[in-house]
Amino acid sequence: MHPLHDYVAKQLADKLKDRRVVVWYDERGEFQPFVDEVRGGPRASGEPVAVSVGGASARLAEYAGSMFELRAVVEPHVSGDAPATVVVYMPNVARDRKASILMELEKAGTTWEPQLKQLAKNVLLQKYTLGVVDEMLPFDRKVSYEDLARAAAGNSGAEPPSILKSIFHDASGNDGLLAAWLVSDARDVEIVSKDATRELTKLVKARVGLDLQPDGALAKLRAITLRYVLAGEFRLDLSCDAPTSLDSVAKPASTDEESAVRDLAVRLRTGFPDAYAALADRAEEELGLKNAKLPPGALGAIDTFRFEERAILRHAGDLISNSKFSEALTLVAEREQSFWLDRDVSRKAQWEATRRMAELGNVAMEVRKAVNKTSGDAAAWLDAYVSKNGWFRLDQAQRRLEAWIANLDEEPEERPLGVVRRAHEDACHAMADGFTKALVKAGWTVPGALHQTRIWSEVVADKPKPVAYFLVDAMRYEMGVELSERLPKTSEVSVRAAVGALPSITPIGMAALQPGASASFSVVEQGGKLGARIDDSFLPDLASRKKFAAARVPKLADLALDELLSLQPSKLAKKLDGAQVVVVRSQEIDHAGETGFTFQARQVMDTVIDNLARAIRKLAAAGIEHAVVSADHGHLFFASDRDESMRTDAPGGDTVELHRRCWIGRGGATPPGCVRVAASSLGYASDLDLVFPAATGVFKAGGDLAFHHGGPSLQEMVIPVVTVRTKARESARPSAAPITASSLPDAVTNRIFSVTFTFGEKQMMLGATDIQVRPLLMASGKQVGAVGMVVDAQFDRATGCVKLEPNKPVTVAFLLSDESAASLRVVVQDPTTDAELYRSPTDIPVRLGV
Repeated sequence: MHPLHDYVAKQLADKLKDRRVVVWYDERGEFQPFVDEVRGGPRASGEPVAVSVGGASARLAEYAGSMFELRAVVEPHVSGDAPATVVVYMPNVARDRKASILMELEKAGTTWEPQLKQLAKNVLLQKYTLGVVDEMLPFDRKVSYEDLARAAAGNSGAEPPSILKSIFHDASGNDGLLAAWLVSDARDVEIVSKDATRELTKLVKARVGLDLQPDGALAKLRAITLRYVLAGEFRLDLSCDAPTSLDSVAKPASTDEESAVRDLAVRLRTGFPDAYAALADRAEEELGLKNAKLPPGALGAIDTFRFEERAILRHAGDLISNSKFSEALTLVAEREQSFWLDRDVSRKAQWEATRRMAELGNVAMEVRKAVNKTSGDAAAWLDAYVSKNGWFRLDQAQRRLEAWIANLDEEPEERPLGVVRRAHEDACHAMADGFTKALVKAGWTVPGALHQTRIWSEVVADKPKPVAYFLVDAMRYEMGVELSERLPKTSEVSVRAAVGALPSITPIGMAALQPGASASFSVVEQGGKLGARIDDSFLPDLASRKKFAAARVPKLADLALDELLSLQPSKLAKKLDGAQVVVVRSQEIDHAGETGFTFQARQVMDTVIDNLARAIRKLAAAGIEHAVVSADHGHLFFASDRDESMRTDAPGGDTVELHRRCWIGRGGATPPGCVRVAASSLGYASDLDLVFPAATGVFKAGGDLAFHHGGPSLQEMVIPVVTVRTKARESARPSAAPITASSLPDAVTNRIFSVTFTFGEKQMMLGATDIQVRPLLMASGKQVGAVGMVVDAQFDRATGCVKLEPNKPVTVAFLLSDESAASLRVVVQDPTTDAELYRSPTDIPVRLGV
């Protein structure tokens, strides 16, 4: 036989296998030659004859003028307990779908109404390109079964087999062939030498509807086709008139051709991403689109050209500049999965910055409206700040934005960034002003709230021993909430708010966290120094506080966060041996802010939260399951120093200490916009006075810090109290790590860089499902960076976890937060057990600025 016969026979055999009875309607009698081939000779009688169809045995019954006669001769073969396989061939008969005499046979089996040209086309496309096949099967000319059989068999008189298919032997289908030709001229010489240009132009015409001159140079034909395809996709995606620069480019004439243009453009992007980027950039330049004046909202959902991504991002910035934050968020969510962004981490980082700006603006507007409606005592303000969806989200959104921007090589556009920073400052100003007034009215108390001086007696002292007590300098409430979210799901975690002692500065706040503070606590001056007094002990500094705690708490161990993270498990166990209370101190946030390194402070804030979570898990592994995390004070943090209008002259008088947000001394004047309170009114046995800016202003205290604390704002006074129980777990490293990594950098030269991870690439894991992992950057036992963005996978920004699916590469963009690291490793952890699923084989040097 021949390929056409074999193909038709296979289609028929498949139907017989499924339903056993096939009623075959051949309205034009096109398949009579095929039936003759199957029968193997002339029709001898009206009885069904035994035949072989595609290797399957069947009975062939043929219509010869009487439906009733046909049904009568077929029924005996299909009505028994073991019905036969039967083909009922109906030449030159149209199917009657409502009153067919053969309806019972059709219902018992199935019907078939094939078109000869379509089946032949499927066969011919295995040897010829689409353009050649379309010429062989014109719509306006009848082609016989015999003609098509000869063409499929390659007999003389038919078109020769496709030369293009032999040249592009590794291409899949017509679109694959066209895409391979469009992205490279590597086979042009062969196309010309084998005289295949005409076949190529026929294929272009048949597939996308573009007429090309078969005698044209291939380079020119390629450029014309590329412009046609890319301009076509771009034009179809627009919701406005196309720019006049596209008038010279032909348009697809039918919906089928439009669909083909779209399909080919997608094939170019997905199959040849590197080549596509260069080709699209060149076409964009040739078509003059970079300077096209198009409404950004009309650019559609597909970024055919690079300029579209940039135009949309500018549009998002404009929306933010006009305080349309929700619209900007929606736009970013719709367009952030772009071909251009997936290939360029620096551009994706700009989109992430825009998303965070819009989020901050959105929250700032919500908070400002809520603040304007808030009345009542200081407790009502505290509740509004710390409730589940409370105002602390403003601080969280601001920190996330500023931490992100601090790691960008290029800041976002100035105008939208300025708008959201102003919206944040305005909301903070209104919050501080309202809360301070409520405090004054309430006699500087917050009814029902946990006071900082009671954290040791009411929280830490009641915990089973041993217990870890984390004292984190300048960790505000929202950071405590985020810490709780980054702890393992298996941990028992709770977060509550406490009100800090005034003034909200380190010597006072850290002393308030000491044992005995609930019974006796005052802020006093002694020997020209400001400090806290508990019983008869004066605590002006860290050394005095450490000595005091060691005397009050038997079996106490004291170490810095950095030391804890750096210690090997064996050395840590030795240091903690017999300890009932382990004090862990972190000064990273306050140190960076207070010493004027506000840029660094923005970078390290997220890292401190992650390292606290890591320290809690490390202590749990060492047998200390219980932990309490709190802070001496929070902070106000702005992107730049206070404007001159926000700076206030100091009160003067007998100044004991002057900070940006508080004055402590005796006498002097109370400047406008400030409030004064006697230390005795705060419950202190002292003759000191305290003066604070009422809102978010600062005293003229020198320096240019944007990082402030000391005053009575919610951000400065409200501190987190995080209680944790994390049971120790076995976390042995898997023997065959399921995570592989590619594109690891030879050196880290930018704060943001990407690595591609694949789950299950080197082994097929039967029944494998997706997994949640936590990718990190580690150096000397500390976390120095985390995931900032993820391409083509789910990413939980609160926990830093990424969802990996089996054998699907996922690109993760890391953000290096600690620039002091000389080298680092890329690590992937199981977030539940901390087991390492992957660790880069060698240290990667950090060479920022190279």
